[in-house]
Amino acid sequence: MGGVKHVKIVVDSFGSFLGMEKGCIILRDKKGNTEKYPLFEAEIGEVILKSGNTVSTGVLSALGFWAIDVLICTRNGYPVAMLKNLEDDAHVKTRICQYEAIKNGKGEYLAKQLVIGKIEGQNRVLRKYGLDVKENVVKVVELVKCDDLKSLSRKLKGLEGKYGESIYLFTSYLGIIHSQLQS
Repeated sequence: MGGVKHVKIVVDSFGSFLGMEKGCIILRDKKGNTEKYPLFEAEIGEVILKSGNTVSTGVLSALGFWAIDVLICTRNGYPVAMLKNLEDDAHVKTRICQYEAIKNGKGEYLAKQLVIGKIEGQNRVLRKYGLDVKENVVKVVELVKCDDLKSLSRKLKGLEGKYGESIYLFTSYLGIIHSQLQS
């Protein structure tokens, strides 16, 4: 199960069937055309299922056994569910890393860097059009100190909103001008 997986099976034409036959995943459209994907040869990385199609439980169990992710989407392609192998513990590793980031301060650092990056990007746009920018953003954000993450989040969101007001007004103004030019 180790190597790079290349093939993505997308079941998106209404009335298709995804099933198993003689060690192969078969995809049959409503006209009867069939594509075969041998489980032992094909490097299937993901299966995407859109509503309006039929899927056998046999193929779902085979996909789970071979640790092939199955994404289930609405007719419009909006993802609503994901089926994974029970032994896939990637989410556990991610959560552990999140807890470690909270303990060692990396989480606070990253949150501040995201806010600084967003505000500096907005300032570049404002400078480009000769408008006033908020200076000393980096110092102000880096000086934020809190005992817990909720307080830090609240303060950073407040700063983000305060500094983002100028870009919001500018883009609103551009939107008004654009709509006036269109009429």
